[in-house]
Amino acid sequence: MDNATNIALSRLVAQTRAMDVTAGNLANTTTPGYRAERMVFSDWLSRQRNGTPPGGGTIVYTQDRASYRDRQAGQLSRTGNPFDLALSGDGFFTVLGPSGPRLTRAGHFDLGTDGTVVDEQGDALLDTTGKKLQITTADTRVSVAADGTVSSENGQIGKIGIVTASDPNQLQAEGGWLLNAGGTATAPVATPHIVQGAMEESNVQPALEVTRMMNDLRTFQMVSQFVQTEADRQQNAIDRITQQRT
Repeated sequence: MDNATNIALSRLVAQTRAMDVTAGNLANTTTPGYRAERMVFSDWLSRQRNGTPPGGGTIVYTQDRASYRDRQAGQLSRTGNPFDLALSGDGFFTVLGPSGPRLTRAGHFDLGTDGTVVDEQGDALLDTTGKKLQITTADTRVSVAADGTVSSENGQIGKIGIVTASDPNQLQAEGGWLLNAGGTATAPVATPHIVQGAMEESNVQPALEVTRMMNDLRTFQMVSQFVQTEADRQQNAIDRITQQRT
């Protein structure tokens, strides 16, 4: 396989990844707190040591370098549910999943059978001390202040822990709304701002994502056509050489 085809195939691999990411964004258009994923492409330089190829001594391939999350906040939608919470500004809620604490912007919470505040998957919302936030049956009028303080007619219940990551680019997505901090340190947000009775919507803009998907598809088709044309050219050359020798 010649260099031109190798370079084109590297672009096809990267373009396939780009279409997968865009498709994932479209699938999470209605996922609360979802942050759109974006791709970072770069050049991978292959320096030729044994001879110089036509055009110079360096071949440039397309490399799928990394991905990152768009930090632009989604719009807030009012729900009227006292356990729906939205974050205005930086920070994440912390929930306790089967594999340990996870960060999230999805604030659709409810009460579990034991009074624990849980998300849609049943993961418990944690307070500032890292413990599960629990509401008793005697607490019938629950209010959440902007700083995360949870109170009822019986007094203060606890305080929701809102944290930020030292390096947000190191957060690893798990599903549509959970993030694994991994080895990245987290710290409490000094002045969080929680809106009770509201949820943050996905920051994905469907029209833009559909346009991006169409551009990705056109690029993929163009490069695929180049690879096919190059393969046909090589096959025709082989056929002519074979015919001359016979």
